[in-house]
Amino acid sequence: MELTTIWFLIVGVMLIGYFVLDGFDFGVGISLPILGRDDTDRRVIINTIGPVWDLNETWLIVAGASLFAAFPEWYATMFSGFYLALLLILVALILRGVSFEYRHLGRGREWTRWFDQFIFWGSVLPPLLWGVAFANLAQGLPIRPMEGGGWIYEGTLLTLLNPYALLGGVTMLLIVWVHGLVFISLKTVGEMRDRARSLAKKVGTAAIAAGAAFLLWTVLQHLDSEALWVIVLCAVMAALGLIGAWAANAVGREGWAFTGNAAAIVFALLAVFMSMFPNLMHSSIDPSYSMSIAGAASSQKTLELMTWVAVFMMPLVIAYQAWTYWVFRKRLSRDLIPAAAH
Repeated sequence: MELTTIWFLIVGVMLIGYFVLDGFDFGVGISLPILGRDDTDRRVIINTIGPVWDLNETWLIVAGASLFAAFPEWYATMFSGFYLALLLILVALILRGVSFEYRHLGRGREWTRWFDQFIFWGSVLPPLLWGVAFANLAQGLPIRPMEGGGWIYEGTLLTLLNPYALLGGVTMLLIVWVHGLVFISLKTVGEMRDRARSLAKKVGTAAIAAGAAFLLWTVLQHLDSEALWVIVLCAVMAALGLIGAWAANAVGREGWAFTGNAAAIVFALLAVFMSMFPNLMHSSIDPSYSMSIAGAASSQKTLELMTWVAVFMMPLVIAYQAWTYWVFRKRLSRDLIPAAAH
């Protein structure tokens, strides 16, 4: 297998890892004003991800850096085409991160309320916009090669907001929301756990419906693809993951429900990536204008150096993250929240 293909897979794995891990962070943030009946409830909800949210977010940084180094043309074209959407994502992530650190300073109820709103909207916008972006990558974009090299995006913001992409955004939002609700029920006890399970059942039903529509639409758009059978297999596995997670949550098996939701995210994104393969970006203007993996890749020397770094560093990062989750594995309750935290 060529290094260009290997790095396409590595970048894909990093992005999938980001959405699986930071996905439940987003779901927890979305649930904050809905499940949090008072400040103690909201403190419990935030503390479920308090020790890990920033570590989960580093997967996006590493994925972005790898994308820039391995496929600079893909990075440049995608970031110029999705400029406004990515800017909104960045602002939302900054506001969310700041709010986790500043809401507990205790400067009044209005102070806390504002930061809770930032956490909510900073958790809603990223998965919605990421879903729109990845759906557009799967569908194809109006790009063409330039005379001096590289590709240029010829669409507008409205081009990105097409029905298929919006469905992709809503689907991603619903899936990460139920992913976060299941994580809350996995990390809490008592009434909070019960309320999270109950809401996860309702949101999960909507996620199954939206996910089925999006995956079916994705398959129908790529009937002539060389990887059709892989796309269909990934779509079926994603659907089974969502349905299995819903059933596991209904009987109180939060661990299996969380695993099912994670599997659904993995296979749904694999379906998107395989719909792009063997290109990085399909051109809706002319198929011959599409950006190939080899055409957008860095030099062989660069990819070789990056491969050696990844071989040594990735196992250490994964091991450290697994250890972190093991250390903070215990469930939380209202009794563990000190009065000073209010």
